[in-house]
Amino acid sequence: MPSQPPWKALRRDALRWPGRWQALPRLRSAAAVFSVLSALAATSILTGPSSAEPFSAAPCALSRTDAHHSEGLDTWNSAYPRPTRTLDAVMIFLSFPDATPLTTPDELTADHFPATSRFFAQASYGRLTLRPHPLRRWLRMPRPSTAYAMHREWHAADRASYLHDALAVADPEVDFSRYDIVYLVADPDAPGVDSDATKVVNLDTPLHADHTDIGRVVTVFERHPPDRLVLAHETGHMFDLPDLYHRPTDDKGDWDTYVGDWDLMGSQFALSPDLLAWHKWKLGWLNPRQVTCVRGTGPTRLTLEPVEAGPAGHGAGSPLFGLGDGTKLAVVRTGHASALAVEARESLGNDLGGCREGVLVYRVRSETESGDGPVRVIDAHPHTQACVGTSVYPPLADAPLGVGESFTVPGTGVRLSVQDRTPSGAYTVEITRG
Repeated sequence: MPSQPPWKALRRDALRWPGRWQALPRLRSAAAVFSVLSALAATSILTGPSSAEPFSAAPCALSRTDAHHSEGLDTWNSAYPRPTRTLDAVMIFLSFPDATPLTTPDELTADHFPATSRFFAQASYGRLTLRPHPLRRWLRMPRPSTAYAMHREWHAADRASYLHDALAVADPEVDFSRYDIVYLVADPDAPGVDSDATKVVNLDTPLHADHTDIGRVVTVFERHPPDRLVLAHETGHMFDLPDLYHRPTDDKGDWDTYVGDWDLMGSQFALSPDLLAWHKWKLGWLNPRQVTCVRGTGPTRLTLEPVEAGPAGHGAGSPLFGLGDGTKLAVVRTGHASALAVEARESLGNDLGGCREGVLVYRVRSETESGDGPVRVIDAHPHTQACVGTSVYPPLADAPLGVGESFTVPGTGVRLSVQDRTPSGAYTVEITRG
């Protein structure tokens, strides 16, 4: 994007796979796989919601909808691995006949790990362990890198050809039944590799290999060294999280107008990239007593612990004494598919480089598609900005409310007042519904 400052990341979309894959017992026959992909690459399939697992019965839990990566969290989409346990990820390294790799698989592994695992360990308060399993050798693709025409808007047939070849060369070497996540890592120095083509590819019908379903893969084309936290962003899609950035129709202008620095799914360059409390609730990292549903008229007074503060021995390793197990999120329902969310943010853990601290409020819409603004941070200081030159979107960098400040959310009649901070560092907040 020429209009973007050079230090900003090029954003990636989590794309639906335009075509159905047939279930195959093993990928031993490359011809068989290619025939399936070739015949169906041009077919567009509209999929309904995947099967659901009961998740939260809280009155403020928006219902999951047909929207891609819906922000509804009353049920868990069972097509995705629930990130509340140890998950194993295989890293498969792909070279091409038109280039000799200038890096090693070990060097490319170090580009992303342990940073990606550490991010999720802190964000989840120790509930998720992401364990990488790099193959540690190059697997040679059968065609030159330029033959796959990689770019951001990757043509379906070219993408199908790439995946066919990648899985065909990997299958004899990898037991896919051992892994929850598949990363296909291309030689970053091959002439046809485009770093902006890094994506999660979702398969409408999972591929069956090694007695397991492969529902989606992460295609990694990052430079060496890569964009900061880019693999954590893509892995977030593997957990059903949406893109929170705004993509201008002409690819010009600012991409960060929806959430700014306040969630990794908006930008991997965010100053405060820890996941929003709504996402931590969705992923199963908050328990029901840590979410307060604000109902009825009149004021509700509550204490909000910073999202980054984890219980002793877990997560962010917060220096704030006594924090970690209290209320992390307050929710005000504003419609059948919409809500206001309120949380406290501090410069701790994943947010150590944060620009501002305080109480953040944002809108959540469960019927809005990934990339169309399912979450939008509300700016409590609309006439000022902060951290110009380092923030991905300075107008939202000072969005949170500080102690002694009040703010009425436009169009809702909901008023927030940050009254005090406790000795342990939590925020005392009063929320009044009009």
